[in-house]
Amino acid sequence: MADFDKSKFDPKAAAEARKAEMDEITTKLEKGVKDIFTSDGYKDYLNFCAKLPRYSVNNQILIMLQKPDATMCQSFTGWKDMNRFVRKGEKGIRILAPSPYKMQKEQDKTDPSGKPILDKDGEPVKETVEITVNAFKPVSTFDVSQTEGDPIPTLGTTELTGTVEGYNALFDAIKEVVPVPITFEEIPSGAKGYFHLEENRIAIQEGMSEAQTVKTAIHEAAHQALHSKDAMDASGDKKSKNQKETEAESVVYVVCQHYGIDTSDYSFAYVATWSADKEVPELKASLDTIRKTASDMIVKIDEKLQARDSVKEVEEFIAAHGDELPFDNPEAGQPIGFIKIEPPVDFGSYQTDKKIEITMEQPEAEKPEKAQEEKSAKKTSVKEKLKAEKAKSQKTKSPKKDPKKDLQEAI
Repeated sequence: MADFDKSKFDPKAAAEARKAEMDEITTKLEKGVKDIFTSDGYKDYLNFCAKLPRYSVNNQILIMLQKPDATMCQSFTGWKDMNRFVRKGEKGIRILAPSPYKMQKEQDKTDPSGKPILDKDGEPVKETVEITVNAFKPVSTFDVSQTEGDPIPTLGTTELTGTVEGYNALFDAIKEVVPVPITFEEIPSGAKGYFHLEENRIAIQEGMSEAQTVKTAIHEAAHQALHSKDAMDASGDKKSKNQKETEAESVVYVVCQHYGIDTSDYSFAYVATWSADKEVPELKASLDTIRKTASDMIVKIDEKLQARDSVKEVEEFIAAHGDELPFDNPEAGQPIGFIKIEPPVDFGSYQTDKKIEITMEQPEAEKPEKAQEEKSAKKTSVKEKLKAEKAKSQKTKSPKKDPKKDLQEAI
């Protein structure tokens, strides 16, 4: 990659280029939102929600328009952190990333109660405050198909099909993340399930197939999350029955698609009629409601499944190795000759060539006296050795030796 030449950089031209790209992206988004609610566009969008549940509606639509076969997207750095690398020559998918900035703003000064403070002439007192402005900028992301490197870790539950292999674990996880009780019963009306607004509980028709049971549980959980009395009061929206069913069915489709449960029987033909008289902001708000609800459910279920997988691994290990785990016996597998030492250590039992006196247990007051005794003993030893050398010299009538030299040798 060639070095950036600062001398040729034109800030004005760069700003105009960014503005032009933002205008182009905005136009694509508006058209994309409208197209979603026609023909099979809505189903295609929900498929993207299932594959990329953590992306915003804007970015899901932008990715879908640029790379319809995308399944998992990350920034260049994000893939690098996963030890995967974007292949040379791959073109980035342009999306929007938050880019907030701060600015100074003059406004009326208010008292603690929120009323404007007036000066002596009765005019509002002004003050300058710093505010944060939410803004976005175009950035690049890359699909996993554009990268290479370490394999991507996945949950085994992403392969659930047919009668739902792993049904018990998935259904238990759903019951754990839904904040109201889920029970089975015989429903006389013929409905597959319902969310009881007054009793705040979910009922599911007993005896259905595993796939239908999961779909019904998620459908009613979506109603509980979006259409309970508390949820409706918090949002302040007045939703028709058609809109409520559209939202619930859309959430079910996204979650089931994410976990590989058969969704071929879903049809969204009624969506075009429901959305015909709505403007882009309202349609986008509906899509965001569906996305957020499905994403929240998927993230929480995934966390429960991962926790269960961890417990299952430990149980399988215990089944294979018995009740006693290796870390319960630290000496297991140690080499021959391994000695376990625990404090306090008694070195008195060890024999060496020279006698070792342990003074660690002596009181501090006795240590100087001991050191003096050792010093005196050392001096006496040297004198005795010199005397012995002198006696030996006289006995053998050897030439007289230099006492200083003898002392050096003795030392």
